[in-house]
Amino acid sequence: MSKPAVVLVHGFWGGAGHWAEIIVELDKRGHETIRAVENPLTSLADDVARTQQMIKQVDGPVLLVGHSYGGAVITAAGNLPNVVGLVYIAAFAPDAGESPQQITERQPPAAAANLVPDSDGYLWIRQDAFHESFCQDVPADRALVMAVTQKAPQAATFGDVVTDPAWRHKPTWYQISTEDRMIHPDNQRRMAERMSPRATIELDAGHASLASRPSAVVDLIDEAVGTL
Repeated sequence: MSKPAVVLVHGFWGGAGHWAEIIVELDKRGHETIRAVENPLTSLADDVARTQQMIKQVDGPVLLVGHSYGGAVITAAGNLPNVVGLVYIAAFAPDAGESPQQITERQPPAAAANLVPDSDGYLWIRQDAFHESFCQDVPADRALVMAVTQKAPQAATFGDVVTDPAWRHKPTWYQISTEDRMIHPDNQRRMAERMSPRATIELDAGHASLASRPSAVVDLIDEAVGTL
């Protein structure tokens, strides 16, 4: 039986390119079908619709992998019948009626003060604080590119709620970043615990573990694929 397709779903303040190191590592390990969704970050509904379009383009089983807010997207998008599992990478996993904003307010992260809205309704990480906030464990040059090319979401998206969380119906895996400054590590632990994942791993990493610890992240994806 062929491996399921791996569909990668990015979060706030970045695009599909944030998965660069993961894509290279997956390819090295023989994953033949890899897709990375480019979400508009205009509303949860818009991002779910775009992700589900991508899922429907795959003829066969799909493993969804979501980073950060992308976890909320896969939580809402993952009920399509060909989705066989969900992997959360330092990600939001809202329950029914819950939003990323509500989860964040329960235990604000260290870098919350570095988020700034603009006059058009977009929410940014201050460029001069991006490295320390989002990806303190990646090289400065890489962090600079991520800061300058950050894809700001519509701030209202942060308050959009999930209605029927796919993690209640599908097998899950969760990676916690213990040095995360964007989603409090204890919030990650709480979300992971309540979904009873097949496996949970903790990495000594910042929020962008997909960039700083790609091999360990792909180990978890491979574990999910092997189980499925």
